[in-house]
Amino acid sequence: MSDIKKETEEAEETVEIPVTDGSEEEAEAKESDSQEASKEEEMQAPEEESEKKAEKEPEAAKPEEKTKTSFFGKKKKDKFEQQVEELTDRLKRNMAEFDNFRKRTEKEKASMYVIGARDIVEKILPVVDNFERGLAQAPEDDAFADGMKMIYKQLMTALDEMGVKEIEAKGKEFDPNLHNAVMHVEDENAGTNEVVEVFQKGYTYKDFVVRHSMVKVAN
Repeated sequence: MSDIKKETEEAEETVEIPVTDGSEEEAEAKESDSQEASKEEEMQAPEEESEKKAEKEPEAAKPEEKTKTSFFGKKKKDKFEQQVEELTDRLKRNMAEFDNFRKRTEKEKASMYVIGARDIVEKILPVVDNFERGLAQAPEDDAFADGMKMIYKQLMTALDEMGVKEIEAKGKEFDPNLHNAVMHVEDENAGTNEVVEVFQKGYTYKDFVVRHSMVKVAN
């Protein structure tokens, strides 16, 4: 029995059960509580800062409103400038169209004037032809014939001032735009397509052919 007691006493001595008085657990609990509190403070800090910023926002809203108004004012100015540009462009287009209309009208008036004057000249040309035929048959040293020559000269001067010109034909190369060939002849002394005789004079009015020259052409 004594041996058994000794063994049990030795076993009790070897097995040491740590005995804590609870101070370490309390320290750990306090430390965890402090960490949680710091986390809560950190989470609350941004909220407080945001609340402070929210309180200060009404004061800072005035410059933002100014910027908004200035921004909208600028937008309205751009719209106004755009309207001005559109109206200016429309005005330029209308002025260009009016200028084209004016030029076209003047051109039409000028062409109408030319057409009317050409018709009048065309009606006067037979009178000129008769003058020339009569003067060709008039005797020399005749007072009446001399008077007719003066009237004929005055008429041709007036036509020349109007822009009526005689078409040169005899000795010139045949031009279908100016000459009307009514006869062809073989002539060794004349060149190819040379006008050798004029039956009726042709005239132009301001570069427009009023009447073609009636001619004889050598082949």
